[in-house]
Amino acid sequence: MSDDESRKRGEAITTDMWGQTPQGNEVSQEMIDITVEHLFGDIWSRPGLNLRDRSMITVATLVVTSKETQLKVHLKGALANGLSRDEIKEMMIHLAHYGGWPCAMTGLTVAKAVFDEIDGEA
Repeated sequence: MSDDESRKRGEAITTDMWGQTPQGNEVSQEMIDITVEHLFGDIWSRPGLNLRDRSMITVATLVVTSKETQLKVHLKGALANGLSRDEIKEMMIHLAHYGGWPCAMTGLTVAKAVFDEIDGEA
C-alpha cells in the first residue's frame, strides 16, 4: 500500500468522524500528517474492529490516562461512529471501577461539555 492510499483512507475516516481532516500549523503539521496517514489510514482502517469499537477503546484509554484535550475530540468522533450518549455515560461508570473514580468523573465532566457544545450548535 502506498502512502497515498493510507492518506486517502485516513482522510475518509477523519472526515466521517469530525467533518474534516485535522489541520495543523507550522509546528504540528508533520504530526498531523503522520496521524492521518498512519494512525487513521493504517491502524483505524485495519479489519478486525469496526470504527465504533475503536472509538470506545480510544475513549476509555483517554479517560484512564487523563488526556482531556484528546478526550474531547474523540468523544465527538465516538458519537459520529455510533456510540450513544447513554453508552458513553455507562462507559464512564464502568471505567470508574477499573481506571479510577477521579478519571471517570473527569470523563463525565468532559462528556457533558461536549454534549452541551453539540446541543448549542444544533
